[in-house]
Order: sequence, then structure tokens, then C-alpha cells
Amino acid sequence: MQLRLTIELVPRPCWYSNMRNVVPRSFWDALRKQVYAQYNYQCGVCQAGRPLHCHEIWHYDDDTHIQLLQGFIALCEWCHHIKHLGLAGILAKEGKLDYHRVVVHFLTVNDCHLEDFESHRQQAFAQWRTRNYYEWKTDLGAHSNLVPHSKREEG
Repeated sequence: MQLRLTIELVPRPCWYSNMRNVVPRSFWDALRKQVYAQYNYQCGVCQAGRPLHCHEIWHYDDDTHIQLLQGFIALCEWCHHIKHLGLAGILAKEGKLDYHRVVVHFLTVNDCHLEDFESHRQQAFAQWRTRNYYEWKTDLGAHSNLVPHSKREEG
């Protein structure tokens, strides 16, 4: 089954290693607004409207352990919770998020059954656990030139 909306768990060693954390806030705000405009102020997956989140699209090379930034996508709140389902689970346990609503969103967008969600979730978490065993290098790829020179030297 081809899923329109997938779970993309960030390996623990890569947490906070992202574009948003290495550029000035004003630059990130301008970039995310540009991404929203590129997607006509709609979620790039389900076409819902605002509020939107700017999601970084990463490729994980499981042989070289390099996290490569490939681009950005505008996501609605619910699609973004699916992408970061581990965080969604934590927020739900804290009483800050309705996890059932997140799951229903996945089922609706993908026109699938709960069994499909559970299978995809189990695969995503298995992959995440395996990736956590390794140290990862972050490569901002074509976007590295957007990072201030002083921040590039820190990384």
C-alpha cells in the first residue's frame, strides 16, 4: 500500500540537529513563510489550511549514517504530528494532544485501516530503534550555504 502520509521518526542522535536551530530566528521565519507560499498556504499532504508548520524533509543513509536535508514542506498540525509520532505520543501522555485524533487523521489521509497504521507504526519504530545505535552526521546539502559562516564552523 502506497501511503500519502508517513511516519518519519528522527533518530535520537539527530534530535535538534536541523536547519531551524542553526539559522537566526528571523531567517527561519522568512524561510517557512516562503515554504507556505510555495504550497499555496495549504498542507503539502492533505491540503488543509492554516495553521501550517514548516517540516524539514530528511533522507537517512543507513550505510554512511548521514542525515541529508532534502527540502521543506508545509504541513498542517495533524500531518506534522504523524511525521513526529514519537513526540505526539509524549504530548498525548502529558494530556496535551488527542492521540486518537492523530491516528484518525492518518487513516483518513491514507484511506486505510487501523491495521495499516499499526503495521506502518511498528516498522517506523523498529527502524528508529536501529538508527539510534549509530552516530549520525548532519548534512544540510544544498541548503548549507544558508547557514551563517560562524554556525558552520561550530558544527
